[in-house]
Amino acid sequence: MRSSRVEELITIGALARASGLTASALRFYADCGLLAPAEVDAATGYRYYTRSQCERAVLIRRLRGIDLSLEAITEVLAADLDRAERLLDAHVAELQRRAKAAARVAAQVKRALGAGHGTAVPAAELARAIAQVGPAAAVDDSVLTGILVEADATALTLTATDRYRLSTRTIAPLRDGGEWSAVVGAATLASLRPWLDSIDEVVLAPRESGFALTSGDAEHDCAGIAEPFPDYRVVLDGLPAVRTRVLMPRTALLDLLETAGDDSLVCAVDGSVLTVSGAVAATRLPAVVTGAPMDLAFRSTVLRPAVASAVGPDLMVDLAAPDQPVVVRSATDGDLTTLVMPTFVPNTEDDR
Repeated sequence: MRSSRVEELITIGALARASGLTASALRFYADCGLLAPAEVDAATGYRYYTRSQCERAVLIRRLRGIDLSLEAITEVLAADLDRAERLLDAHVAELQRRAKAAARVAAQVKRALGAGHGTAVPAAELARAIAQVGPAAAVDDSVLTGILVEADATALTLTATDRYRLSTRTIAPLRDGGEWSAVVGAATLASLRPWLDSIDEVVLAPRESGFALTSGDAEHDCAGIAEPFPDYRVVLDGLPAVRTRVLMPRTALLDLLETAGDDSLVCAVDGSVLTVSGAVAATRLPAVVTGAPMDLAFRSTVLRPAVASAVGPDLMVDLAAPDQPVVVRSATDGDLTTLVMPTFVPNTEDDR
C-alpha cells in the first residue's frame, strides 16, 4: 500500500522567524513570483508555507544580501550546480566582502546574547531607515512630527506620515526584545544618525515614555509623544485594488529622474516596457508588467525621493488608477513602502 505524507503548513510569521526575513519581505517575494506560498486561505487571504520552503527563503535572503537582482536569483535557484557556480563567480568580490561582514555580525550577535532587554538591530540600517522614513513626517502637527516605532518578534517598523504622504520601513532584528511601540520626534531621531553610523549595533529598549538606544556604555533617551499615532494600516488596507503591477530595476529609473530636474513626467506602462516622457525625449525602460496598460503623470521632485530611498536593486510599483496613490515597494531583509500621489492626466480622446 502506498502512503502519502502531507507536509505541515506554517504561518508567514513562523517562516519569517525561521528565515530571518520579515513577513512584509516574504509578501514581496510572493507577489513577484520568487517564493509563492503553498496555500492561501480564500476567505481570509492568510498565506501559509511549508517548512521545506525555509531553505529557499534563507537562500533568497543571502543572495539579496549580495545585491543580486530578482532575475539573477531566479536563475541561480533554477540552475544546475555548474551554472549556479558560474553565475555566483561574478560576485566573488562581494562574497569576500560578505565574509568580513559575517565576522562582524557574529561579534554583534555575541554581544547581543549578553546584552540586556531590548530589540537589537544593525545601527547603520536604523540610520538609513530614519533617513528614508523621516521626510514623510509633518512639520507643524504634534504627533505627525514623530516617527512611530513598533517592535515585534520579526521586525522593527518605522512609519511616518503627514496625511498626504506615507512611508513605512521594516528592519529584521538581530534579537527579539518583545512587542512594544512608541512615537518619537523625527528630528530627535535624525540627530542620532551620525552616532548610529559610527557603531555596529544598537539596542532599543522601551521606556515609560519613548525608548532608549544603547550601544556599549553609550545611551540616548528619546522622549515619546503621548498623542496616539494614526492607524496607518487602515490607510494601506483601504487602498483600491491593484490593477497593474510593475517590476523594474531601481537604478535605471533613478538615473532618469536625476536628469529630469523639476519636469512633470508621464509614465506609460504597457507590456514589458515603462516609457517615461517629459520635456526631454521619451525613454523606454525594461520592466515586467502584470495587468492593464496605464498612463500616469508625476512631478519628478515627488517621485524621485521615493525611488532614491528604496532598498535593494528592484522596485515593485502597484497601480490602481491614474488618480489614485501609487504604492512603491522594495525589499532586502526588510522592506520599504511609500505612497506617491500622481498628477491625473485626462484622456482627451475620451472627453470629446
